[in-house]
Amino acid sequence: MTGTEGAEEAPDPIRRRPGGRAARVRAAVLAAAMDALAEGGIAGFGVADVAVRAGVNESTVYRRWGSREKLLLDAMLTGSDAGIPVPDTGEVRTDLAAFARALAEYMATPLGGAVARAATLGSDDPVLAESWRTFWQSRLDQAGAIVRRGVERGELPPDTDTGLALELLCAPLQTRALLGHRPLEPDLPERLADVLLDGLRSRDRN
Repeated sequence: MTGTEGAEEAPDPIRRRPGGRAARVRAAVLAAAMDALAEGGIAGFGVADVAVRAGVNESTVYRRWGSREKLLLDAMLTGSDAGIPVPDTGEVRTDLAAFARALAEYMATPLGGAVARAATLGSDDPVLAESWRTFWQSRLDQAGAIVRRGVERGELPPDTDTGLALELLCAPLQTRALLGHRPLEPDLPERLADVLLDGLRSRDRN
């Protein structure tokens, strides 16, 4: 794109200097990818557009990510990391409600909505399919700290299924955001946290 781009075409130096040029190129491309995803959604997402936005050659993007889908996945991981913090308030109910609220607010943004829609996609490519599973597992692992802390404090039963608990908390928010058939009421995060906790704790009493 510019006269300075020729230096990027050397086969490998971009990977040999972590924290230097490699980090800057990666950050620029991912920021551009998230902007492109927010503006155009999945249908409008393309490597050529991302490369222009980032000010790098298209070949640089392909050499580093390999495909449009893998770049999309990396952008989604980065965007959701920044957009959905995992709270630690000292109480499982307030943690769950705060996480649900952050998720709802994130999905209400253009980027969050695009990520939510993109995350429903699958792939026949076994490598890419494994990457999608990695995406979901990384979300569960991070947010799972909320449930694990609740178990450690004695607020939740020791055998609480972390993944299932989070799926039960988040699924109504994702369904409403994606289908648009019902609004996300202001008190919905707290109500979801209460329903989830009532169900988990009732199992422990039976």
